[in-house]
Amino acid sequence: MGADQRQFARFVSEARAAARLAGRIQLDSYGASIEVSRKGDINLVTEVDHRCERAVVDHLHAAFPDHRILAEEGYSRESDSEYRWIVDPLDGTTNYAHGYPRFCVAIALEQSGRVLLGVVLDPVLDEEFVAVLGGGATLNGRPIRVSARTDVLHSLLATGFAYDIRENPDNNLDYFEAFMMEAQAVRRDGSAELNLCYTAMGRFDGFWEMQLSPWDVAAGGLIVREAGGVVTDFEGRPNEIDGRLIVASNGKIQGAMLEIIRRTRARSGRPAD
Repeated sequence: MGADQRQFARFVSEARAAARLAGRIQLDSYGASIEVSRKGDINLVTEVDHRCERAVVDHLHAAFPDHRILAEEGYSRESDSEYRWIVDPLDGTTNYAHGYPRFCVAIALEQSGRVLLGVVLDPVLDEEFVAVLGGGATLNGRPIRVSARTDVLHSLLATGFAYDIRENPDNNLDYFEAFMMEAQAVRRDGSAELNLCYTAMGRFDGFWEMQLSPWDVAAGGLIVREAGGVVTDFEGRPNEIDGRLIVASNGKIQGAMLEIIRRTRARSGRPAD
């Protein structure tokens, strides 16, 4: 194994180890009484978010002290490195706070705007999704692929809603209604990273959402792409870490999903992004 390969293998190993640290913290406090605070009327953050983020950031910083780290709850680190870790320590905080078992930790590594690897761990189901750029995607070490479904009518889709749904008229409700009328069904379970992973392994056929952040999509987006799927914005442009407008699918229904979005946007009078 060459030096670059050894270095990359270490990136993967340390990302997986950091995710396991956060997963153990999540499980240890899951279902217990935890301290919850608010970043808005319905936007929660828990002590577990902060503990997980500190654990992940400290682990990655110790392993790669020169790398930058972007983390949701503010434990970020800056440097001049071309490498940047993107960390969501607890994706699905509201679920976690209510004891609903759909949450995960997500870690991605970006180099100059290109996502090189993604790790998403669901500690409840003990499902570890890993993708390496150009190397495919796996679930617990086994290769995964997107579904083969070719029409939206028979597709199971997923989405989510931003925390400002009550104040922002651009709140995804019209897209949700449109897809409900076109697809077999639509699920909304509160974790964008898991929705992307489920799209990658065929549980979902497609996913769309608005107003997400890089830590919500960087790891899962790579996992979708490496499993043979497609990730774009609402205009069909390739999308790696911009979560403002994201559509991910098995690729076969991507055009149809984008057309439903286009028609819905035209009816609402929204300008193109």
